[in-house]
Amino acid sequence: MNRLLIGGIALAALIGGPARAADMRPPPAPVTFFTWTGAYVGVNLGGGWRQPVDFVTTVAPCTDPLTCLLFAEETGVISGLGTRSGTRGKGITGGFQIGYNYQAGPVVVGVEADWEYFKRNSFLAGTAPRTFDFGLVTVTNDASSTWLATVRGRLGLAWDRFLVYATGGVAFTDLRYIQTLTATGAVFGSASAIAEITQTQTGPAVGGGAEYALWNNLSVRAEYLYAEFRDVSRGSFPIVSGTAFSNTFTGSTGKLHDHIVRIGLNYKFGYGAEVASY
Repeated sequence: MNRLLIGGIALAALIGGPARAADMRPPPAPVTFFTWTGAYVGVNLGGGWRQPVDFVTTVAPCTDPLTCLLFAEETGVISGLGTRSGTRGKGITGGFQIGYNYQAGPVVVGVEADWEYFKRNSFLAGTAPRTFDFGLVTVTNDASSTWLATVRGRLGLAWDRFLVYATGGVAFTDLRYIQTLTATGAVFGSASAIAEITQTQTGPAVGGGAEYALWNNLSVRAEYLYAEFRDVSRGSFPIVSGTAFSNTFTGSTGKLHDHIVRIGLNYKFGYGAEVASY
């Protein structure tokens, strides 16, 4: 009997020993993967150019009978300037951005707002000096700004730390628009008028880019952005104050196309990684 008891105890020890040893082994390390989910802030630097197009200069209907009679040809010259495209203004742009991404599988959706230093001067030649009965007339326009801001949505696909995305939303800019008219001739000598207005313009903004996470919290990206501002205009103003032109008014309308190519650096808050669930 004692031999049977001792044998059973030994057999149990042989069977239970490996099981207890297995229970004492450390658990497997959790599997982690990179995620784009989280808020971020960043800076950017690049180049941009502005192309003004379709600027049309017109003259309001004449209201003074004497002016209408004496200067019918002059007002016709200005009204007949037609559509003009200006020269391209280009330079360096830079600023900062803030946003939030959410990743579900490979799909990343987000929202971003940015502000850019964007100083552009776009000289718009309304017309070369034109000869009429009483002299010469020249109209020029200039559109400039100092900043550009956007609020956009983002939609992209991620392959671990690499992300490609499209973006679209609304853009804002400060526009300083100047129109100058110079008139010379025997009737009124040499005279000119300069009128300007500064206004905030809005328009659509679209683009796309690619981003790569160097570390869990730091990523670099390259991006192209296009913004368009329509119906850019300077309202009517006296052509040449103090002459017979004083009650003849002129104005211009047109569009501005802004292009930006830039690189950026983003810092993402949080760990930048998620633990896989079992």
